Amino acid sequence: MARHLTLKVDVDTLRGTLEGVPRLLDLFDRHHVKATFLFSLGPDHTGRALKRALRPGFFAKVQRTSVVEHYGLRTLLYGTLLPGPDIGVKGADAMRETARRGHEVGIHTWDHTRWQDNVRMRPARWTWHEMTLAHDRFTSIFGRPPATHGAAGWQINDDALRLLDTWRLPYASDGRVADGETERGAFHPWVGGRKLDCVQIPSTLATLDELIGVDGRDASGAADALLARTAAGDDDEVFTLHAELEGMKLIGAFERLLTGWRTRGFELGPLANAYARLDLRRIPTRRWSWGSIEGRSGELMVTGAVGPAPA
Repeated sequence: MARHLTLKVDVDTLRGTLEGVPRLLDLFDRHHVKATFLFSLGPDHTGRALKRALRPGFFAKVQRTSVVEHYGLRTLLYGTLLPGPDIGVKGADAMRETARRGHEVGIHTWDHTRWQDNVRMRPARWTWHEMTLAHDRFTSIFGRPPATHGAAGWQINDDALRLLDTWRLPYASDGRVADGETERGAFHPWVGGRKLDCVQIPSTLATLDELIGVDGRDASGAADALLARTAAGDDDEVFTLHAELEGMKLIGAFERLLTGWRTRGFELGPLANAYARLDLRRIPTRRWSWGSIEGRSGELMVTGAVGPAPA
């Protein structure tokens, strides 16, 4: 039986939308692959993310992967010395082209930096306001509501998870599997004493930028490390890539991954395919927890650290 690997593309910036997304679309066309693209739909305030320099592990990450090289100086000034452009206005055509080519499209966030830096501690009203802005913009661009959601920076709170149920989303991919966790599949989140309907399909693999520079690896070495990690076992996998990275400077390493996975017999596809394969009668209920991921600064929403919710 073939193993399956889900491809989830996070699009964080205007540059990623206008430059990285078209390159990924062409690459996927060459390999006859479909993926899920999750779009940032409001202002690009990437420059404000530089305050994360005080976080543990930030400088180590910067040393391993050149932020300026990947994102560009102009993008790193948005929201500080330069006004933040509206991604959903300037990038709408690229977003619609993604859907036209048959890829799944969903919501990443409204303002990526604002969400990633604030959502953990913000109240329900703030959370719902940010998500409603994104939902309305998505519907305006595509003429229909979203089918899925993937939180910016793998950061989400309980109120956001409840709102996904209000939107009646069947599935989302908002977090990561904790390092070393053996239970890696889809689950219903247990929030506020009840099981939510929206099924979470967490990312299971490290990203390329988390592996570059570790043990002296370059981009090709990071791709080979991921191929080695997925060579054994029979689990399905979920890989998150970024339009600003794998769609630009790392596109060669990412194509190396695509070719390697297909050679090894993986069937590649979007989140919709992963959801369609689930037996909805047997999906477990689990909790989210804040935890760290090797190679990434700060804490993310991870599954497995707390264990299954009580029946």
